Amino acid sequence: MKIKKVWLLLPVIGAALLVACGPAKPKEAPVNTLSALEEEEGWMLLFDGETFNGWRGYTRDDIPSAWSIDSAAIKINGSGAGEAGAEDGGDIIFDQKFKNFELKFEWKVSKGGNSGVFYLAQELDSFPIWRSSPEYQILDNENHLDARLGVDGNRKSASLYDLIPAKPQNSKPFGEWNTGSIVVYKGTVLHYQNDELVLEYHLWTPEWEQMIADSKFAGWEEFLNAGGAERSGFIGLQDHGDDVWFRNIKLKEME
Repeated sequence: MKIKKVWLLLPVIGAALLVACGPAKPKEAPVNTLSALEEEEGWMLLFDGETFNGWRGYTRDDIPSAWSIDSAAIKINGSGAGEAGAEDGGDIIFDQKFKNFELKFEWKVSKGGNSGVFYLAQELDSFPIWRSSPEYQILDNENHLDARLGVDGNRKSASLYDLIPAKPQNSKPFGEWNTGSIVVYKGTVLHYQNDELVLEYHLWTPEWEQMIADSKFAGWEEFLNAGGAERSGFIGLQDHGDDVWFRNIKLKEME
């Protein structure tokens, strides 16, 4: 009789343990690596998690000292003095041009953090990187002033900075990792944030030209003709004076 009581209690004990411990947490995928499928599909890793191999400062051969590797992520160490305010700061680029591609990355910001991912950038001695490059905005929407500026939220995270707002706006709070993706294919550009398509536009079209003419970028021929004559350019990460981290930076070229 005692044995039967014990067996009857086992399901109750098991249920109680499940409630107390909760379901097993899924194992996190390793960072800064390519899966077998990604390798098969032709993805390349732009950051190995340990070094700046492949990266350099914009218009320079080395990495500005404001950048570091922190917890397997590329980090811009904020100066607190706004864009490129560090004594040895500035934007960095991956030292290879890309034309048609999909770029994937993860990012997180400090409270009030601001940065950006540039693409199709040209390296111009007399101009900063943003003079020639569209920008995928990186921002703490809740705490940075930029989220209240611009038009219709076009300075919030994942937006085409100051031109097209990212909708739906689904970024996570500061201190949490977000996923981002940029697809560039024969002039069609897509921005993704946390696995959702948040905007689409088309470079080098009459609509693009009109949008630029009506914006603060009006008259910037380098920006209007993003990608230059070859319609290809560099990937860049922005120093905007705040602590921001990037990891899992991967790219697949497209025909």
